[in-house]
Formats: sequence, C-alpha cells, structure tokens
Amino acid sequence: MQILTGLTVAVMGGDAREVILVQQLANAGATVKTLGLPVEKPNIVPCLEPEECLAGVQALILPVPGVNEHMELHSAYLEPRPKITGELLSQLLAGTPVLVGMARKPLRELLIKNDLELVELMSLDEVAILNSIPSAEGAVQMAMERLPITIHGSCAMVLGFGRTGQTLAQLLSAMHADTTVVARDPAQLARATAMGLKALHFKELADYLKDVDVIFNTVPAPVINEDLLQRLPLATLIIDLASAPGGTDFVKARELGIEAVLAPGLPGKVAPKTAGMILARVVPGILLQKIGH
Repeated sequence: MQILTGLTVAVMGGDAREVILVQQLANAGATVKTLGLPVEKPNIVPCLEPEECLAGVQALILPVPGVNEHMELHSAYLEPRPKITGELLSQLLAGTPVLVGMARKPLRELLIKNDLELVELMSLDEVAILNSIPSAEGAVQMAMERLPITIHGSCAMVLGFGRTGQTLAQLLSAMHADTTVVARDPAQLARATAMGLKALHFKELADYLKDVDVIFNTVPAPVINEDLLQRLPLATLIIDLASAPGGTDFVKARELGIEAVLAPGLPGKVAPKTAGMILARVVPGILLQKIGH
C-alpha cells in the first residue's frame, strides 16, 4: 500500500539498515533522495552532493549512529564522509523533521539553532524494544565465540534492566544460563524476580562476583569500576553494550588481564536486514504523523 505517495524525503549516509529502509519507503510511494547508498529502483533519486539531496525535501533521515565528533555522517559506502553543517541544514524549512537513531549534543544544538524538529528513533519504545532482539542475540553470539564454556550452565550477569537488558536476560535464561539481573530501580528488580530471574541491587554486586563467567553491561554510565574488576575471576568475559565509551573501565580491565569488549550498535552489525525492517516498520508512521499529506 503506497501510503507515502506525494512525500519527498532525504536519506543521507548509513549502512545496510538504511538500504532496507530506503527500499521500503520507495515501495510505500515516497520519493527518496539518497546520498551514499547503493540502491536503485523507481522513486529513488541518487544524489552526488548533500545540497542536492536536501533540495525540496519534507523530511531528513540520518543514519542510526548519526554523526561522529567531527559532525561527519556515519556512512558505510561513502568516502570522504560528508559533514552536517548549519549552512547545509539551513536549506530545510523551519519545523522539518530530522530522524536519527541517536543525536550527539553538537547535532542536537545545530538542529535547534536551525529550528528543525529532532526525532530520536532509539528513544521510541516501538524501535528500541524490537531493536533489543538483535542486540541480545548479537551479545550472546559474541559470548559464545569468546567463552571456553557453553552459555548453558554458565553464570551470567546482566547489568541494567531496561529494554535491552530485559530481552537479553530472558534469552540467557531460556538458554539455561544461571542469570542474575543487577539494577537500582526496585520495580525493575521486582519484574526480574517475577520473571524467574535472580535480582541484585547494584549496592550488593561486589559480593556476588567470585563465580561469574560473563557480564553483559547495558548501563551507559561507569558501573564496572576498578574495585569490581579486582573482585572478578580473570577468566570473566565482559561484553559492554552501552553507547561509547561504555560503562567499563577498559584500561584497568586490560591491566588485570580481563577481556572486556565494547560492543554498541550490534543490530546493524549482526542483523542489518532485521534492523532495517524495524526502521521500515516505524518510520512511515512517523513521517505521516509529522508531515501528512
């Protein structure tokens, strides 16, 4: 059903996720102007320059990771990576929606300065909950590749019990890992207990580390510090799923000989088609809500 007929949107940069998204937007009837994406089909207009891509569009879609510290677009297919500047964004009409997975502070400030409407997709439950599935599967895959033991029967901890933490803890439990959830929110701890999982408050964590095989961190704050690292068995594996710089003292972990891996953004790496279809499922509704016809 071509529910987006009459809409013109720009999709700049990205990876396999955005390729899937562009295809689905075009299938829904939108005219999609692209920059740096290897996809050609009816309704898709490849552009060579950012200025060309933004001309006459009603919405701008940026990659899920957004931009780096230099304001360069994340792009798997384009070098050099184009920069997002105030001059570039001034081409857009005030109030134009700009969709991005996560917006760093400089990008957020630039959008506000240009009176553009920011939509952070990863803050939406309908995206983040579905995205937690490939995140959890990818995290378990990483653990299976690195541990000398099976997940079945292992002692696993999940730090944080938000959307990703819940899905990950459920998956580990289903694989018969001895799974403990660590959180601060009493409601989250109660939910973990109701799901048949062990539950600990962060204040108790230091006393329960001597037998842990793998720790999955989902908390985007310093939680695995030097004190906790010194209490861990040297064979413990840490997989940190939080956004960079993560929640682990990686320098100290390296000094102690503990393997700690920073692994944000797993959906786009381990299941790009699924991650792209999640975006394609949600973005058309957002465009209709923000732009309409």
